[in-house]
This record gives sequence, C-alpha cells and structure tokens, in this order.
Amino acid sequence: MPRRSRRPRTTLLILVLAAVTVITLDARGGLHVVTSGVRSVASDAFSPVRSGVNAVVEPIGSFLAGSVHYGAVREQNQKLQAEIDQLRMEQAAAQQQAESLRQLSALLHLPYLDNLQTVPAEVTDFGTSDFAATVDINVGRSDGVQLNMPVVGLGGLVGQVVEVSHHTATVRLITDGQSSVGTRYGPPPGSLAVVNGTGSGRPLNADLVPSNTPLSDGEVFTTSGLQGALFPPGIPVAKVQASRTGASSSQETVTLQPLADLPHLRYVTVVLWGPGA
Repeated sequence: MPRRSRRPRTTLLILVLAAVTVITLDARGGLHVVTSGVRSVASDAFSPVRSGVNAVVEPIGSFLAGSVHYGAVREQNQKLQAEIDQLRMEQAAAQQQAESLRQLSALLHLPYLDNLQTVPAEVTDFGTSDFAATVDINVGRSDGVQLNMPVVGLGGLVGQVVEVSHHTATVRLITDGQSSVGTRYGPPPGSLAVVNGTGSGRPLNADLVPSNTPLSDGEVFTTSGLQGALFPPGIPVAKVQASRTGASSSQETVTLQPLADLPHLRYVTVVLWGPGA
C-alpha cells in the first residue's frame, strides 16, 4: 500500500519539475526548438481531453445563451401571431364587404322587378317561433315603405310588410302561418293556386291545385298579381318538392320550398307597390 501511494506522487513531482525546467529554459531564450517540440507534444497529448471538455461545455453554453434569449424570441413570436390574426380579420372583413356589395348589386338587377321602384334594406333581427316567422329591416316610412308592400330577396319573394315605423319595418315571411300568396304555375297563361305558410322552417303548401294535375319536382310557382294587387306578377315564390292525390281528394297535396334563402337573409328589397298600383 505505501509503495502504490508514493508512485503517483513521484510521477506528479517529476512532471512538475519538468514543466518548471522547460519554462525556465524557454524564458532564457534557449532550447527554443526543444520547448517548441515539447509544447507541440503536450498540445497533441491534451487535444483529446480538450475536445472532450469542449463537447461538454459548448452545449451548456448554447443552452444558457438560448435561455437568455428565450423571452425575446417568445415575445417576437407573439407579436407576429398578433399581426397574422389582424391580417386574417382584415381579410375576412374585406371578403364580407365584397359579398355584401355582390348581394346588393344583384338585388338592384332582379329581372322580375324591372320598371318597379324598390328600396334596399338590411335585415336587423329575426323573430321566429313554431308558427310565426318575421324579420325586422332598417327602412321605414321615411324611405317610402308602407303596410302590405312586398319584400323580395335573392331568389324570390320573402314576404310582406306588416308593421312600419319611421325608420324600421317588420316583414311577415312567406313561411309564417298567416301568410297567403296568390300564385300561378304551369304553362302560360298558367293556372291559379294559393301558397300558404305553415311555420318557420317548414315547407309551404298549395291550395286549389286540381287532383291529377301533372306537377314536376322543382316546378316554380310565381306571384299571380291577382291577390288585390298586393304582389306584382311574376315574382318567383317557391318550387315544388312533392305532390300527390289522395283517394277521396278533390285537389293535389302539394308541398313547396321557398326560393329565397329565408334562414340566412341579410339584404332584401322592398317593392314600393300598393293596392291598385
């Protein structure tokens, strides 16, 4: 045990003395070639150790540097995300505005309203229940709107004005249980029928269609213009979904779908049309 413990100490002492000797000779300017060689050998000897130390230290340094800058990077990412969200909102608003302009332009060029005076309006509220179906619009008497005037949307007839104030009005939709519209269908001059509402979200039905009348799915019923002149003629109202004749029935049972997209109304136009117009 004593010999083994002294051997490392002896080796360490020899190395220290050798190092001091080399340093002394190099400081005096002598044996420059020798000391250079020794330094080179030492560098080669300790190179693997230095590489190992660097391999351990450099990742630690990088981690510490990353920790220092993490807050700044996170803040920058949050700022960029906020800018992206803002751009998306602006894009959505621009698309919504473009769609609004498209709908308003289309309402101004409905072929079945040629030569009729109209007032465009925006739907501000829906008032629907199991049987009733109404919407509020942002035009009223100050815009020339009066009771019973027809209201049209993209696709066809929406309903009729049932309440009006100075700047607003309420429209009864054609699906409302109290709605009744005189219509024509079939080849010109067309046969007469009455289309009735049965409640919000429910199909319409038609009265006065004789039994065994040939009706095709998708056939369009339009306003007749004969219902006390409350509706101008030729406005699309609804299309046939199904029809059948009962064994003891004197008329067809006809269900129809409104042509205007009533659940998603946004813009409509009021036709300035009254009785006797």
